[in-house]
Amino acid sequence: MEKTKEEKKPFFTDNKNHDQLIELYNQFNSFAKDNGMTLEIPEVGHAISEMKISEKHQSAPNHCHGGVIAGLMDATLGGSALSYAFAQGKLCATVEFKINYFLPVKLHDELIAEANLEHTGNRLVHTVCDIKNKKTGKIVAKGIGTFNLYPMNKQTFE
Repeated sequence: MEKTKEEKKPFFTDNKNHDQLIELYNQFNSFAKDNGMTLEIPEVGHAISEMKISEKHQSAPNHCHGGVIAGLMDATLGGSALSYAFAQGKLCATVEFKINYFLPVKLHDELIAEANLEHTGNRLVHTVCDIKNKKTGKIVAKGIGTFNLYPMNKQTFE
């Protein structure tokens, strides 16, 4: 008898942890809110962020500042790492990340960033991310990040 593959369920299905994580992220991450970034975590280790480039993101006429793209990269890499950390009852912080820019991003472009967990250790996790122009599907930047895991009780939410 042939075994059928079990459908892969997102970790957070039927689990209030997903709602708690998104609520905490949205409550405390004013950088993402102020820049119009959204975060979705379909499963542990996988994060998707989106944003639309506006006038406040320009560094030159009709061109997005590289720091804005780096911010989206860090937020998405961090979402991937945070989903894993949170599932372990921990939090995380960026230790380092590297970004490569491939194409210019222009005013009113819509970006979608997708990050995946690549390696987990006792204290560090490693994630990778692509940022694409939503309309063209072309990769505008790639990045990698390392995040430190730490106990949730070391963070105060006041």
